[in-house]
Amino acid sequence: MQRKNNILKSSRNGMAMIMAIAVIVILATIMALSLSLTAQTGKRTTDIYLYEQSALYAKSVAELALLDIAQATPCTYANRIYRFPSGCTVGADCIYEANVTLKYVYKGLTCGDIDTDGANDDYFSIATDEQNGSVLMDITVTADAGGEPIRYFRRSIQKL
Repeated sequence: MQRKNNILKSSRNGMAMIMAIAVIVILATIMALSLSLTAQTGKRTTDIYLYEQSALYAKSVAELALLDIAQATPCTYANRIYRFPSGCTVGADCIYEANVTLKYVYKGLTCGDIDTDGANDDYFSIATDEQNGSVLMDITVTADAGGEPIRYFRRSIQKL
């Protein structure tokens, strides 16, 4: 009888070791998944924040471009670049950079080649008074906070 008891005792120790290894493997897998999800959530939160800020910045840049157009003569600007914070150098300390491409809509106005690219495509000539004095804005905002850049595009038609 004593022999049977020793056999059962040694087999219990082996099963306990296998169960302990299985529990450790399961816990390690859960911890690895948890760490992966935590890293993704932090990056996703940063990306959503930069995207929302870029959308707001695009609206502000549209208003600022309209102010610049109102203070100048028609067909003065074809492309404008705005950076935040203002006066920053590209790539070093600029978080947001907005590139605004303008196309003017006037009745009987010929602007010529404003952006000096060889094509007279910086304006649209129209015939109706209702469309006179507008500008088509293509706004591209790039946000770069050290990771991959976030780009936001906005196209709008604004009355001058």
